[in-house]
Amino acid sequence: MAFTEPGLELEDVLDAARQIEGVAHRTPVLTSRRLDAHAGSQVFCKAENFQRVGAFKFRGAYNVVSRLSPAELERGVLAYSSGNHAQAVALSAAMVGTRSVIVMPADTPAVKVEATRGYGAEVVTYDRYTQDRVGLGNAMAAERGMTIVPPYEHHGVMAGQGTAVLELLEETGAVDTLLVPVGGGGLIAGSSTVARALHPRTRVVGVEPEAGDDTLRSLRAGRRVRIEVPRTIADGQAAEVPGELTFAVNSRRVDDVVLVSDAELRAALLYAFDVLKVVLEPSGACALAAVLFGRGFERGERVGLVLSGGNVGSARFRELTAPGQDVAAF
Repeated sequence: MAFTEPGLELEDVLDAARQIEGVAHRTPVLTSRRLDAHAGSQVFCKAENFQRVGAFKFRGAYNVVSRLSPAELERGVLAYSSGNHAQAVALSAAMVGTRSVIVMPADTPAVKVEATRGYGAEVVTYDRYTQDRVGLGNAMAAERGMTIVPPYEHHGVMAGQGTAVLELLEETGAVDTLLVPVGGGGLIAGSSTVARALHPRTRVVGVEPEAGDDTLRSLRAGRRVRIEVPRTIADGQAAEVPGELTFAVNSRRVDDVVLVSDAELRAALLYAFDVLKVVLEPSGACALAAVLFGRGFERGERVGLVLSGGNVGSARFRELTAPGQDVAAF
């Protein structure tokens, strides 16, 4: 399948790395003997929960917003997001001195809404099950003359997200399998581009929640497949259809996609807290869940994975992991 313009190459990610250097955090790579023993593999966890705004999304957002022209900055930026991209665009806009409007689902966790407003953004809510955020955002941006910064359907966003795995591989060297959470596909598009260029033998495997398997279905069908709005605790991965630009990359560079259940995500949240000593949101624990339940890799391998975010409030974390919730055993 030919790339949909503008495509994505390693140089784009390297350029993004130069653009965000000294602004985005170079997040740690976590290892654990207990995790290695459980997986029967060496596991390297890129901890993007320690990134600015608590998620990898800052990388792509800042890469785009920091390159806007003076005229574009004067008019401001608009984004639609379930939370992490919202915060990333809001913070990036504040850092370069422009205003931001963020269109967010009405059921977005309160901690994400409050953080987005805290960065100075105007928040407009919508019903994710009955309204089209893209249409709503496009209409509002046109009315106000603002520049849209999409959560994944943008060359600069994909390139920026790829810098997380660029840093991971600079630290670890080649891995046999790279496990990456998949929502709209921007993170894995950037990640697979880096992995394919630097270590062609690395297998790139996406991880989706069972209810949000649009990328898996699309890869199997050889075309973008739309599903119903996913109902999953992994709100950051509740995509209905892969992005056009991201799927053009991922259909060529991603080897496989595996699925994890909400019960397995809850188990991963608890494992991260108890063993790794980090707090993750459900989407951020997706790749870890795949490792814990033995999906997407072979024992004895060197495995890299992205812990993509940690934006979950204490009340929501207690709710997700409370006694009586369905938590899978491993």
